[in-house]
Amino acid sequence: MKLQLQDIPRVKNISKEDFIKHYYKPQKPVVLEQFIEDWPAVSKWNLDYIKTIAGDKTVPLYDDRPVDYKDGFNEPHTKMNLGDYVDLLKKEPTKYRIFLWNILKEVPQLQKDFSYPKLGLKFLKGLPMLFFGGEDSYTFMHYDIDLANIFHFHFEGEKEIILFNQDQSKYLYKVPHSLITREDINFSNPDFNQWPALQYAKGFKTQLNHGEVLYMPEGYWHYMKYVTPGFSMSLRTIAKRPKNLSKALYNIFIMRHFDNLMRRLRGQRWIDWKNDQAIEKTNGYIKNL
Repeated sequence: MKLQLQDIPRVKNISKEDFIKHYYKPQKPVVLEQFIEDWPAVSKWNLDYIKTIAGDKTVPLYDDRPVDYKDGFNEPHTKMNLGDYVDLLKKEPTKYRIFLWNILKEVPQLQKDFSYPKLGLKFLKGLPMLFFGGEDSYTFMHYDIDLANIFHFHFEGEKEIILFNQDQSKYLYKVPHSLITREDINFSNPDFNQWPALQYAKGFKTQLNHGEVLYMPEGYWHYMKYVTPGFSMSLRTIAKRPKNLSKALYNIFIMRHFDNLMRRLRGQRWIDWKNDQAIEKTNGYIKNL
């Protein structure tokens, strides 16, 4: 048995009017295959180029270890010079990933290699973020704290993507007071005996290649696995739907601070309780189907 995933629609290019009508307003994902052909980044950006211009920068690294109560919100697991990290990516598989690295702050000259899409949306221009990963490294299934509309631009190699709308959360073993599902679920090859609710979840899938762009609507759950070493850039716009905007404000100003407080007060018992609740609530829901 496999997850119920339909292929994300693909178009070569798109006008502002068609994007708003067919994807933004109905909040549907799409892959744009040749949308950024005029960007210098398409011909310039690869791991060697990034190493050349930013190899001396120290970058935060994350792996797939479970959340620990001692970890702060988005706290890196280690740090390394970017040049050494690129060498590691090209040498052998590694679980270490770069997550939410602000390129305007660290390497402002990269701004010259791309522009903000003219699709009728107002992008947060101070927050272009880079993400790097080695072969078979992956992000846990999660959604972004601000429930933004995200444009994900991929460079070098191939990347597996699985998406779910927020309305599928009840099947995903969502961990309460957090932005993730159970971390021990392998969404590339899930065990339905262990995670029976996943058989009811309906989502989307695709594989991104160099120069392709994925549009992820507001608050979509996403799991990303690097088939080969590579990197991506995300640009984002603020959630416009009142329900999502209010949830984003709650996540930013209340939820993450409450979670950090409970970690300090209860330690690992808080993490264990949340993981248990993810199973209890999800399996409880499907019993009523």
